[in-house]
Amino acid sequence: MSLVVAAAAGGGAVAAAPEAARSWVLGAAVVAGVCVVVAVAVAGSLTRRSARAAERAREECDVLRQEALRRAGETAHLLNVSLPEVAKRLHDGAGAEAALHSVQRPADPQLAQLLYAVAARSGDLHARTAAAESGRARAEHTLGDVERLAATVLPEAVSRLRTGASAETVLAALPLPEDPRLRGLLERTVRDFADSERRAVAAQAASATGLGRVQAKTLRILADLRGMQDKYGGEVFGDLLQLDHTTSQLGLLTDRLALLMGGRSSRAWNKPIVMESILRGAVGRISDYRRVRLHSTSTASIAGFAAEGVMHLLAELMDNATNFSPPVNEVHVYVEEGTSGLVVTVEDSGLCMAPAAMRRAVASVSGQSNDLASLQGTRLGLAVVGVLAAKYGISVNYRPSSRGGTGVVVLLPPQLLAQQRSAPAVAPAPVELPRPAASPEAPVPQELSVREQVAHVKEQELPVRESQRPAPEEPAAQTTSTPNGLPVRPRGRTMEAADRKRLDADEAPAARPAPPLPGQPEAPPAPPRPDAGARFGAFHRSQKRQAPPSE
Repeated sequence: MSLVVAAAAGGGAVAAAPEAARSWVLGAAVVAGVCVVVAVAVAGSLTRRSARAAERAREECDVLRQEALRRAGETAHLLNVSLPEVAKRLHDGAGAEAALHSVQRPADPQLAQLLYAVAARSGDLHARTAAAESGRARAEHTLGDVERLAATVLPEAVSRLRTGASAETVLAALPLPEDPRLRGLLERTVRDFADSERRAVAAQAASATGLGRVQAKTLRILADLRGMQDKYGGEVFGDLLQLDHTTSQLGLLTDRLALLMGGRSSRAWNKPIVMESILRGAVGRISDYRRVRLHSTSTASIAGFAAEGVMHLLAELMDNATNFSPPVNEVHVYVEEGTSGLVVTVEDSGLCMAPAAMRRAVASVSGQSNDLASLQGTRLGLAVVGVLAAKYGISVNYRPSSRGGTGVVVLLPPQLLAQQRSAPAVAPAPVELPRPAASPEAPVPQELSVREQVAHVKEQELPVRESQRPAPEEPAAQTTSTPNGLPVRPRGRTMEAADRKRLDADEAPAARPAPPLPGQPEAPPAPPRPDAGARFGAFHRSQKRQAPPSE
């Protein structure tokens, strides 16, 4: 069509041209026609080529679209199915390889590599998380064992060991921890504490035994001094009273140590003791007794089983009051009877105790801090007060004194008070532990073994009524030598024998001398009994001689 149009146009141009120029117009028309033909041919070729390229592009787009759809489907399957399934398998404890085998792997290598990397990383994280959880559970369990060991097991083990149980018995009764390290620590601790407790008990028993012997010696010295006071005149009576008082202080110290060691007091009373005698006996055991003023009108009596404990308790409080108050001030003791018992108040005029010292004193008298390891060597009196208060149910409380110092209020419960009788009972003499009789062949009496002393102590723990006590037999003759001619030292008297002899001498009427036989001279008159006033005067003169000169 293009060629026809070009030929028609060229023919019309040639026909219209002048005759002279027709040749040139014809040539130009031919050239133009050729150009048009060439242009048309080139355009057609280009058009066909473009069409083929467009077709190929459409085909490639279709392929790419299908590939994109396939990858989108694999990606969606990976996100919605494969990865959750792999995570579930890993959470259940399966490995990464097992989790990958349970799902369909994507055809795309990149997605397959991504799935493998995610599965491996997730498996590693799950393994670490499981290990951390297991470690945390073990740590919590171990911490629970440690807390149970510190809060329950060890205190119970210590309590059982202090009651006398062996280490094997305690370990068999305790819940052992599962951790072998804690179990070994518990076993070593229990065995070491059992050994330490056994050594402490043995040392305490040996100390109590030794103190018991010292107590017996002290009582024998006191009995001898009482006998010497009746035997000698007034010129040595003051010195004997001073020795008697010093020995009483020694007895207080030995009783103090014996009570802290778990032993018993050196004296026992069989009858109720009036409160006045209790107070005077307590005052007589302290060193600075001159500063104590007693204010008591009570007629109550303390039962025999508690008389020595109450006397010792009051002596410790009075001694503490005199030691921690100015030496020029007096210590006043008041006794008041009430419905809840007998109230004894000890007041000094010193400085008030500091709060820390007050707390320590309250803890000591309450019996809470009676551990020997926590006691100071010079501060044992209040600990003894705590032991006696816990033993007899006595209440001891501190308060500020109206005299500017410190007051101690002691409440003796009704069960410690004896029932009132029609006639006041005379204070009985203290009972000393029985000693084995010396055989005629042995010049010196042998000391009791430990088992025999314990047996004698158990026999003397219960009070014995005076009506049930057998009357002392009069010795036939005091042997001064053995059959072989060796001298024998007479046995020392006990406190009971010395006091009984003194009471018998005071109560017995003056014996009249027997008339002389015919032919014999009259017996010399008996020496007059020493006057009590002269005796106490001698005692005070001896005190003045021993007192240092005041500045």
